[in-house]
Amino acid sequence: MHVVAVLAFDGVVAFDLAIPAQVFAAARQADLSPAYEVRVCADRPLNATAWDQDLFQLSPRYGLGGALSADTVIVPGGDPERPPDPEVLRVVRTAAARGCRVASICTGAFVLAAAGLLDGRRATTHWYLADHLARDFPGIEVDPSVLFVDEGDVLTSAGVAAGLDLCLHMVRRDLGAATAADAARAIVMPPQRAGGQAQFIEHRDPEGDSDDLAPALQWMHDNLDKPLTLADIAAQAAMSTRSLSRRFRARLGMTPLQWLLDQRVRRARELLETTGLPVERIARMTGFGSVEALRHHFARQVGTNPRAYRAAFRSP
Repeated sequence: MHVVAVLAFDGVVAFDLAIPAQVFAAARQADLSPAYEVRVCADRPLNATAWDQDLFQLSPRYGLGGALSADTVIVPGGDPERPPDPEVLRVVRTAAARGCRVASICTGAFVLAAAGLLDGRRATTHWYLADHLARDFPGIEVDPSVLFVDEGDVLTSAGVAAGLDLCLHMVRRDLGAATAADAARAIVMPPQRAGGQAQFIEHRDPEGDSDDLAPALQWMHDNLDKPLTLADIAAQAAMSTRSLSRRFRARLGMTPLQWLLDQRVRRARELLETTGLPVERIARMTGFGSVEALRHHFARQVGTNPRAYRAAFRSP
């Protein structure tokens, strides 16, 4: 029997809290043996939330002490601006010290970080808060592009539904791919989702663009389908290539050609989501010229290929 303890605290995200119970229960049924026991652990009744709205009050069957004998301890997400419960931190540190596997779902990574378990490690969290985690805990190598990170004894997952991917991964580690696939089928999930969290990231236009760059940015955006060079962009902006590059780095944190590439991939995503145009035509319309070039740059930024992205995200 592998005991999985899910730590609950006031403001815990209800969906994150339920994911381990559902996945490990499905694995128990698929394995046809009592492979897992799931415990939800908290020392007092608490409110479970969805985003910033309290949904219901929870009265766990186990106190936090029920996690001290667990084989896996999972920390769900909560409000990253709220200081972690000291007792939760104590349980997490104690579990890690005795060699227990410790994992987080979504913003639960902030609790593991506060407990010191992510220092010097690679980790992830919800893409929207990845910069926040990296800023508050500079000793962590934060990867916002993946669905989960497995560091052996410490695992972290990206936002919300990525907790499903993480828990299925732990089942795969514990009981093998066949049991994980059966559990995934039971909860109507693919055993392994293609790509990473990068395909879900909302790309916003840079804020505070200076007036001197705005016309050049608009011109580049209007001419994504053309084979633009750095010299072409500099001429349009009436600057030298050196001045243009310096201005881009100062204002946008990247080179002009990097910005152009980002915009091309972004436009390709939009066309894949909203049209039935052939991928070959989308490659030409976005300035990549060939399917091979589009596939290469798309996979590097989004973590999957254009056809798989379309299958996942195209609107009816």
